[in-house]
Amino acid sequence: MGIKLRLTILSFFQFFVWGAWLITIGTYCFNAKGWTGAEFGAIFSTLALSSLFMPTITGIIADKWMNAERLYGILQIMYGLILFYVPSVNDPETLYYVIFGAMICYMPTISLSNSIAYTILKDNKFDVVKVFPPIRVWGTIGFIVAMWTTNLTGSKANANQFIIGAVAAIVLGIYAFTLPKCPPQKSITKDSSFLEQLGLSAFKLFTNYKMALFFIFSMFLGAALQLTNMYGDSFLDDFKRIPEYADSLVVKYSTIIMSISQISETVFILTIPFFLKKFGIKKVMLFSMLAWVLRFGLFGFGNPADGLWMIILSCIVYGMAFDFFNISGSLFIETNTDSSIRSSAQGLFMMMTNGVGAYLGSKVSGFAIDAYFTHDGGSKDWQSIWISFAVYALIVAVLFAIFFKHKHDPQQVAQVAH
Repeated sequence: MGIKLRLTILSFFQFFVWGAWLITIGTYCFNAKGWTGAEFGAIFSTLALSSLFMPTITGIIADKWMNAERLYGILQIMYGLILFYVPSVNDPETLYYVIFGAMICYMPTISLSNSIAYTILKDNKFDVVKVFPPIRVWGTIGFIVAMWTTNLTGSKANANQFIIGAVAAIVLGIYAFTLPKCPPQKSITKDSSFLEQLGLSAFKLFTNYKMALFFIFSMFLGAALQLTNMYGDSFLDDFKRIPEYADSLVVKYSTIIMSISQISETVFILTIPFFLKKFGIKKVMLFSMLAWVLRFGLFGFGNPADGLWMIILSCIVYGMAFDFFNISGSLFIETNTDSSIRSSAQGLFMMMTNGVGAYLGSKVSGFAIDAYFTHDGGSKDWQSIWISFAVYALIVAVLFAIFFKHKHDPQQVAQVAH
């Protein structure tokens, strides 16, 4: 089996095990369990809490002490075992801790999978910028297949979605042990600085003005990254409260409609090498931020009838919004950090986006929806919710355009493979 095929399988299941429940847990908590926005916001924030420390810690371990593929396999198996427990949980407080445990295991595997892919590709003399995005596309396809599996098996509003993810995660964990070895760099010597001895060298990147701003804006945009994952399926499913939309395809197949977002990813991810080399990281990230404005705004004015085109266009725009930030940001780290701290730096990027940023986004959005956008009886003012999110993304985009200074060098991007 070729290297690219083996990494493709890794990428496919990396996101299948997450997509089985990530988009539909909101429908499960709101519509099946009847829990509040604050309770769901707290549960969803565990994704962010775990990203505050776990990717950085596991990145340090992979840099210093343990093969990345072995650490990855252990974490995936533990993640799967915890998901098996979810169906027995019947209150939001307990589910908070169970999902937190699962996320402690899963979230660091995202950056670890990137590091594993980069290492194996470079060891085999591949051009990472050209070869990695098509491999990563299969992660998106895995996410889509998982969403369709959850919807078509009737699992979007029950706990079976977690069983689907659990089985796949354990299989993936076992598979990881068969991958080529990704040993630690072992670049730390007894004469190294205190930060290097602790494996915290990546935090020195905050002393660089450009890198510090990059991480800060990663945090701001990270607050928006998971909002449609949190509320998108619940938003579409909620149209069943309106009689004229109750039997619409959007309600019946809300998860499949949402999967258009991931299908869009498979197209936009293939354009990243072109856009990154032609426009540079600043413009590519700015494109992403403006796409988030459209993503939220179109949801705000869409409906299953004459506004269906807005919902579909919002899902299409998501591909640019998500990919141009996440993948380009990861490649930016790869081209602007030393190899000895690269795994830690990828973990730090994850911490700022899916950690600090997503935590603030989950908690604040859950509180705001309960306090300002929920009517008596539990129905939600979805239009105002999405417009508020759009205004936030626009403010971040304007500030980023003003303050982030980066001179584009196409040759620097081209050298990522060497």
